Amino acid sequence: MGTTLLLADDHRLVREGLRRILEARTDLRVIAEAENGEEAVQAAAERKPDLALIDLTMPRLSGVEAIRRIRRTTTTRCIAVSMHELLGHVTQALEAGASGYVVKSAAPSELLGAIDAVRAGRSYLSPSVAHWAVDAIARPGTRAASPLRGLTGREREVLQLVAEGLTSKEIASTLGVSIKTIETHRANLMTKLEIRKASSLVRVAMQEGLIAS
Repeated sequence: MGTTLLLADDHRLVREGLRRILEARTDLRVIAEAENGEEAVQAAAERKPDLALIDLTMPRLSGVEAIRRIRRTTTTRCIAVSMHELLGHVTQALEAGASGYVVKSAAPSELLGAIDAVRAGRSYLSPSVAHWAVDAIARPGTRAASPLRGLTGREREVLQLVAEGLTSKEIASTLGVSIKTIETHRANLMTKLEIRKASSLVRVAMQEGLIAS
């Protein structure tokens, strides 16, 4: 039967390119696609793929949060596929539950190797980001914790939507809650992130990879 996969990326051309690479192998089968994090979580729950390739920077729900929810609610293993090679992006993906991290500049053979490693129960990091893991082991405690670590899943979601330019009314409609609830979340975000200006929420979201900079 082979390994079933979910592709999640907000760019259709990227998904189609990945599909061609993957389905050139007879033991890999793409059974679902998603163009945002929310769709990825839903597709994983409905289709139950063996593996999910998740872009970290997607609208509506970040790839990091999508990975966290997929790992919490399904047996699907996740590989982050990202253009970012910075420490923060790598550690957030791994802490959310990703079993692998592949940079988008990698050769197709590297992506296939990552898939083979993860489905065999191992982990995989692209060579260009693997040094971060080595540094973390060699110098424990030197890395500053992400400012998002203390946020709830819903607060992360609200932060991303604020950074994407939605108003409180639009966010409330999107999430199916009251405007007052969203305003409470926004106030909590500013308190937890220790910022005074709402505009700074966008800066934090960019720095932490929730939206593209």
